[in-house]
Parts: sequence; C-alpha cells; structure tokens
Amino acid sequence: MSTAVTPSFFDSETAVEKVSDTRFNAHFHETWGIAGGTPNGGYLMAIAARAIAGTVPHPHPLTVTGHYMKRSSTGPVQIDTELLGRSLTTSTGLARLLQDGVQRTHFTATFTDFDIATGQSVVHAEPPDLPSPEDCVPHPYLPGKSPAFQEHIDMRFHPTHMGWARATPHGVGEMAGYIRFRDGTAPDFYSVLMFADAVPPAIFNVVGATGWVPTIELTTHLRRRPAPGWLRFRFTTRLLTRGFFEEDGEIWDSEDRLVADSRQIQKLMSPKARA
Repeated sequence: MSTAVTPSFFDSETAVEKVSDTRFNAHFHETWGIAGGTPNGGYLMAIAARAIAGTVPHPHPLTVTGHYMKRSSTGPVQIDTELLGRSLTTSTGLARLLQDGVQRTHFTATFTDFDIATGQSVVHAEPPDLPSPEDCVPHPYLPGKSPAFQEHIDMRFHPTHMGWARATPHGVGEMAGYIRFRDGTAPDFYSVLMFADAVPPAIFNVVGATGWVPTIELTTHLRRRPAPGWLRFRFTTRLLTRGFFEEDGEIWDSEDRLVADSRQIQKLMSPKARA
C-alpha cells in the first residue's frame, strides 16, 4: 500500500496545473520575490522546468536555460510549452511564461533519466574548502529589507567572503558557503535550480552591494540527484564590462559530489548617484 507524500512548501509554491497538452497555469508567490513583487530568477526557472517536465517524456532536468526579457510580477502566470525533439536518452522542450498576455521569460530545457543513465565520469574540480556550517557566517537577513525569498533559505558564508555585507569589498569575485531550506526540506533537482540563483552576486565582493542585479540569461546544468543535507556552493565572477558581468557557479552535495554547475550574465545596476 503506497503512502501519499505531502508536498514541501517549495513544491507547493512552484506547482503547475496542466490544462492541456501544451498549456499550464501557475502562480508567482510573493514569498519568493526579490523586490517590488519581482520573482527570483531561479524560482521562475524551477516553475518553468516543472511545466516542461509535464511535456517531455524524460523525468529529470539535465540542462535548463532561461532568458529574462521582461520583469515578471506576483500573480497568475500562463505557461505555454512545446516538445522540440527527443532521442533515446534525452528530450528537449521549451516554455514561454506569459502574464497579461505578454511573454516575460523564455526557457528551453533538455531532460534525461538519471536513474538509468550510464557512462564515464571525470570531474576535475573539488568542492569549496569551508569551515563547518556552525563556523560560517549566516546570511544577514533583514525582514522588510532583504529579498523575501531569503526568509526561506538558510545560507552560511565563508567568513572571508562577507566583505559585501560589511561594506568592505575585497576585490575578489567569489562567494562560497552552505545552502539549504530552513524548513529542512531535502534538496532535489528543482530546488537546485532555485539555489543556483539564490546567493548574493559574487560581484558584490568586488564593487560592494549596489542593489538590484537583474539576470539576463541563466543556464544551469544538473549532474545528479543531490544527497540530503547541506549543499555547498561556489560562485565566481572574473569579467565586468560596461556593466555586464558573468557568474559561474558550482553546487556540491553532502557526499562531495558535484550536483550542478551554472553560468549567467547579469547587469550591474549602478545607483543613480553614480550615473
């Protein structure tokens, strides 16, 4: 006799409702917002991936790319999907997220089945060298000032990577630490998509915490199902040109396995006083 699994808070807040073979309804909840009702980009990616999962024949996201063309807002969203192609081991689909009849974001994703995937593995990388979570610095969440979604995520930073929070940036574009949900929900493929865009930008440790840094394009590659427990992250930035910068990320699980890597291009929005 099977036992129904109660969805986690994150599962419920990223749920999609299938209304036809290629159309889904969802809701952007303010609890996962950045500022002014704008949803976090990783949160949008998780919702889009769930819709694509309902369109393609393979169960697990392998790579997801999002283009954030217009600002989304809290409220209902229509998601139109399309199956672009399939093979024995992968299938690819797209999702268009619309509000008020206007397309806000566009996602493409390739799915696979990690439960039966086989092949050679070589990883020339190691997880970040971190003190214990107890010896790292908790994110300085301030109700009403910090992005709303950070209330639900427990982040602990390497002590030397907190210059952005102390108004003493040290010129090195790196953020490393631990991340998990505060309610104890174990990580899965969709939460990793969220976590890939949840950490303060590494550029803050170069130029300071300047405010809103919108994502223009984000790609996340999933490598395996994460083990329960803390995830460790490392995000780095090397290039800032004319206000645009890249950020490369890695996410490792509690068993020292790489579960995701990401890259995005963002815009550094300078304060008006500097214009």
